[in-house]
Amino acid sequence: MFEDIGKLVLRLNVGILMLFHGITKAVNGIGGVEAMITGMGMPAFVAYGVYLGEILAPIMLILGFRVKLASILVILTMLMAIFAVTSGNIFAINQTGGWVIELQGLYLFGALAIFFLGSGRFSFDLKKGN
Repeated sequence: MFEDIGKLVLRLNVGILMLFHGITKAVNGIGGVEAMITGMGMPAFVAYGVYLGEILAPIMLILGFRVKLASILVILTMLMAIFAVTSGNIFAINQTGGWVIELQGLYLFGALAIFFLGSGRFSFDLKKGN
């Protein structure tokens, strides 16, 4: 049971905190994301994927519904964010001494852990623990 509580805490942590980023983009638009995406030479419509990774996937994680799919969406979103924001310079240190992709890394590795651990008992997944 404690393992299932731990999985729930991890899902809620990644899902709720990521959802704040998605809500901000839903309210203020994705112009900044679109500029980064087109600056990388990709088509502008790719920027709309941020809604999948920062709104739909977090809601799925919070509910414990199809968490493997949701975690993959978060992982892909974070990989895109890492390369869009840092241009691939992932080993840099920021002004405060932190890893330049510290926040993205926390979401990325949290989602990766969820992918391997599954949803646990406290979820809406049909197969418990998936």
